[in-house]
Amino acid sequence: MKFEWHKLGKIISCNEDIPWMATWTGASYARRVDNSNLYEIFVTGRDNKNRSKIGKIIIDITDPTKVLHVDKNEIFSLGDLGAFDENGVSYPWLFTHNNETYMLYVGWRPTVLTPFTLGLGLAKELCDGLFQRVSRAPILPLNNEDYLSIGSCGTFKERDKIRLYYTSFLKWGTSSGEHKHYYVIKYAESSDGIHWERNNHICINAIYDDEFSICRPSVIKINDVYHMWFSYRGENYSLGYAYSIDGINWIRDDAKAGIAHSNIGWDSKMQCYSHVFQHDDDYYMLYCGNNYGKEGVGIAKLNIIHD
Repeated sequence: MKFEWHKLGKIISCNEDIPWMATWTGASYARRVDNSNLYEIFVTGRDNKNRSKIGKIIIDITDPTKVLHVDKNEIFSLGDLGAFDENGVSYPWLFTHNNETYMLYVGWRPTVLTPFTLGLGLAKELCDGLFQRVSRAPILPLNNEDYLSIGSCGTFKERDKIRLYYTSFLKWGTSSGEHKHYYVIKYAESSDGIHWERNNHICINAIYDDEFSICRPSVIKINDVYHMWFSYRGENYSLGYAYSIDGINWIRDDAKAGIAHSNIGWDSKMQCYSHVFQHDDDYYMLYCGNNYGKEGVGIAKLNIIHD
C-alpha cells in the first residue's frame, strides 16, 4: 500500500497568555473523548523560563484546526528539585491497562559536560484529569546498554502485552566534527506497563551519512502489518517510515512516509514528533513544525492507496 498524508493545517502554537506554553509548543498526543468527534490533545509546552510542561487542549476532528478549549494551567508539571524531571516534562504518550490510564513522559535535567540528561517517567491519570507520578524515578532505568539517556517513546498494545518503542542515546559528540548527540529507536515489552523487558534490540538505526537523531516512534497496525512513523534528523528533522511483520524487526523505507516539508510556512523547514491515531475508519497524524514545534503543531489525514 501507498500512504499520502493530506495536511489539514496548524492546530496551535505558543501563546504568552497561557503560562505552560508561553514560549513553545511541541510533541503532542491525541485521545478521543468517549465515542465523540472530540479529542483531548496533550501538548508539550514551555514556560517563560524554557521549562517544558504538559497541558491540554480540545479539538473537534471534523474541524481540527479550530481549537475549542485550552486549559489555562498545565495538567502535569516539573518533578522535585534534583529529580530526573526537575527541569521539564515532555513527549506525552498515553496507554490504558486494567481500566487505568497511564502517561509515559520524558523528564529533563541539566548537566555539566553535556546540555542535559533524559529519563522516561510514568504517571497515572486521576479522576480530576490531572496526572500523578507512579514513580519519582524513571520507569525504564538506565542499564549497561541504555546508560546515557532514554527519550521519547510510543507504545502499541495488543492482547496481553504492551510493546514499547523508545529512544536510546548511543553517545555524545566529543569533537567539533561530530554531531551533538546520537540516538536510535529500541524495543521493550511489558505485561503491566510498569515492569519492562528489553534486550538492546534496535528497531530503527541510522542509514544516512549525516543522520544522527532518530526518535518519537508512532506505530499502527493495518492488515497484520505494523507501520511506524518516526522523526529522523540530519540538518533538520523529517518524518520517516518503516514496516514490520512481527513488530520487532523493521524495514525502513522513508520514501513511503507520505509527507514532506511544505514549500513555505510553519512546517517548511522541519517536521517531527508525530502521533498517528485512528478515528473510526480514518487515520490522522499530529506533528510538529519548524524549530521543534515552536512554530506550531499541525494535523494531517491519511489517504491509503492500495497497489
